[in-house]
Amino acid sequence: MDPVIVVGAGPVGLALSLALAAQGVPSVVLDEDPGRDETRPARTVVLREDTAALVERLGCTAPEDEGIRWSGWRSMRRKQLVRELSLDEDAPYGDRLPAPVHLPQHALTRGLRAAVARQGLVQLAPLSRIDTLEQDPAGVTVHTREPDSTWWRGSYLVGCDGARSTVRKLLDIRFPGRTAVERHAVAALRTELPWAGRAVLHRLPPWRSGGTEVTARPLPDDTWRLDWLLPSRGELVTPDALITRVRDTLAGWCGDTPPYELLDTGVYTLHHRLARRWRVQRAFLAGDAAHLLGALGTQGLDEGLRDAENLAWKLAQAWHHGAGDVLLDSYQAERRAAVASRLRAADQSLPILRGGGGLRTLVAGSARGHDSLLADGHLGCGPLGAPPSYVHSPLAPPRAGAHTSVGTPPGAPVADVRVTAPDGTTVRLRERLGRGHVLVVLVAPGTGVWDRRHWLTAGVMPRLAEAVEALPVRGELLVTEAYPGASAHTVLLVRPDGHLVASFAGVRPAELFAAADAARGGEPRASVRSGQTADIN
Repeated sequence: MDPVIVVGAGPVGLALSLALAAQGVPSVVLDEDPGRDETRPARTVVLREDTAALVERLGCTAPEDEGIRWSGWRSMRRKQLVRELSLDEDAPYGDRLPAPVHLPQHALTRGLRAAVARQGLVQLAPLSRIDTLEQDPAGVTVHTREPDSTWWRGSYLVGCDGARSTVRKLLDIRFPGRTAVERHAVAALRTELPWAGRAVLHRLPPWRSGGTEVTARPLPDDTWRLDWLLPSRGELVTPDALITRVRDTLAGWCGDTPPYELLDTGVYTLHHRLARRWRVQRAFLAGDAAHLLGALGTQGLDEGLRDAENLAWKLAQAWHHGAGDVLLDSYQAERRAAVASRLRAADQSLPILRGGGGLRTLVAGSARGHDSLLADGHLGCGPLGAPPSYVHSPLAPPRAGAHTSVGTPPGAPVADVRVTAPDGTTVRLRERLGRGHVLVVLVAPGTGVWDRRHWLTAGVMPRLAEAVEALPVRGELLVTEAYPGASAHTVLLVRPDGHLVASFAGVRPAELFAAADAARGGEPRASVRSGQTADIN
């Protein structure tokens, strides 16, 4: 079977190739650049809990080595402190706000490249710019013209080649949306601010050059990224004007301008766009090639990494065992709907938060209510930032009498509870994701005192283990002492990307089988590689 061709070696393309490799699928990454990433301290990314966990699971240590988890959040308006929150990653699950990880994008890309270098199933091809894409029922063929004329053959192709995607253009996919939704001046500098480790959003700051909004987001080593919201058109930001903004802002927060070292500056414009299609036969789009967003603190890279995680397990299923349109089309159905919902939320909030009238009268109160909307985008909560839920997924099983409700709705990401793995070790649930198989989790209070040598033979475990063995897809059986909203002997079925398929009251082999079959698209159990019928287990 030919490898998967990934076009683009940014964070999304690299993450996708690593996620495929983790599930035994080879890939070739075509990078039109020479493989060296520009160091830009002012170009940073914010990873939420789920995407930071994904990156680390793929073998990239950059979030922990070169990033910082915010310890808190401050919202200010004029001279008033409107809201202050603590972000405690050690608090019990469900009783805390998420602590985003902030790091330079070049550090993340470098860390992912290092993980790729250790991965034998990924081939990285620099200076490979595609100019031709052809498809047939068995695969995809592309031509690259640099440095030499080369033809590449793949089983599938994913365009992760950015906002000006060549793949999207070759597939003739429209990319409608809005231009210049927001403009920001940005600076990275090293200094001391009064709230170390805490992100700050200051609306209508009282100094002359503050504009309507400025944010400060911490980085390691007393480094900060400062963003000033600019008028959508018209204001030219000169170097002198930017230095004035830096000095006035630091003085406004600290009383006097403290010593600082300016590391990098820039001006960037945010656009909102959404590709009409994300799949054409064996070719797919992901990341900025499929969507652009970022206004009001939302993070386009977060959504790109979620694209990669969602698509990787589906391509792995297709590569190893075969898959039809239900499974492969579910990528577009789930991810495009999730990003479209995020874009709608941002577009509806913009006139409220930027003083343009419109929907302002539909939102109660005031600065505090508006601050909550903005905090959603920055902290990864609510309609502007929360991880997506695939409630209307084509892979969702029909509701059955054996289904029961837990704290996680079907289609939503599962809680990262501690679980007992088959070898008797205790791990976090997220650590078992991304391996190409579903997870079956039994809620069994008191398992902490079980003899780990014999836990698979205790209670209902033998019957459940037999049901897992009979599933139409490979599954792993785990046990947890407790899960939010679940009673004893509840059984959870979890997709490889961590979204809940269904939960059952007790061990229900037939219903468990039906739900697992729906989650894989109900495709014939055949091995594409051997051409012979084979049990996926």
